[in-house]
Amino acid sequence: MPEPPVKGVRRRRDPSADATTATDKLVETVKAVEDKASQTLLILWDELEDWRRDNAFILGGYRRTSNSYAASLASLLHLHNESVNIWSHLLGAIGFTATGAYFLQAVVRPRVAEAYGGDVLAFACFFAGAFLCLGMSATFHALSNHSPAVAKWGNKLDYTGIVFLIVGSYVPALYYGFRCHPALLELYLSMICILGLGCLAVSWVEHFRSPAWRPYRALMFVGLGLSGVVPVVHAVGEDGFAALDERMGLKWVLLQGAMYIFGAFIYAARWPERSFPGKFDIWCSSHQIFHIFVLLAAASHLYGMIKAFDFRHSPLGSAQC
Repeated sequence: MPEPPVKGVRRRRDPSADATTATDKLVETVKAVEDKASQTLLILWDELEDWRRDNAFILGGYRRTSNSYAASLASLLHLHNESVNIWSHLLGAIGFTATGAYFLQAVVRPRVAEAYGGDVLAFACFFAGAFLCLGMSATFHALSNHSPAVAKWGNKLDYTGIVFLIVGSYVPALYYGFRCHPALLELYLSMICILGLGCLAVSWVEHFRSPAWRPYRALMFVGLGLSGVVPVVHAVGEDGFAALDERMGLKWVLLQGAMYIFGAFIYAARWPERSFPGKFDIWCSSHQIFHIFVLLAAASHLYGMIKAFDFRHSPLGSAQC
């Protein structure tokens, strides 16, 4: 039988119970704030406007439409399904710019007596193309939730960057691969530049952006991407694979192409999110994987260019032509 309470005597509260209660309340409050912030900042696929719907296998993690440049840029500071796309290419643009400055300072300047104007121009084209492509891509993804007009402009910017990277990558490859064949060098450089201008036109001129022109736009970009195959096959036929590998770092150029193709295949297949909808909303979606392969491909191309530069200014390379 319980003892009756003694009048005038207060029971002592357990301090650990108070601490536990306070901690629980704090955890609940923080969780409620996080949930509210998440609901405020991010939305689901079903809540998107039609103009923002691109990949139905990414179910959540979308930013709200901002109609504000400041708000779109501020979203770089929190996590959403464009974060990896933005930061991978933003940091890539900064990284390639720093690498370009270092290369000119540490590699070209000490050998300035050996280097030619063509060397500097070839590397400048590559680094400019990489910076513009990655910077424009990051800009597009950062502002893609602004408004239909800005998203459309950003999409044009994204395609423009792709053109700059492709053309900028071909310039040094052709320069080192065909330095013993100046007439062919001019021919293939002209061909690729004309194709690049054509791709810029179908990216920006509204007449060419209509649905009826979609197949032709695709063909233009495929043609630009594959335009390097013809000169490479030609050069291998003229001088052999081993000689071309020494002269232009052909193995690294081919690795670059394989990475671009694989990344584009993953992007087009929309895998792995196609197999696991909603599981790759924030991390490791197909578009993010494609971005990483673009960076790896550009790095492979750069390594091949450096090998080509070294061979060009070696005793054996200098004696060739």
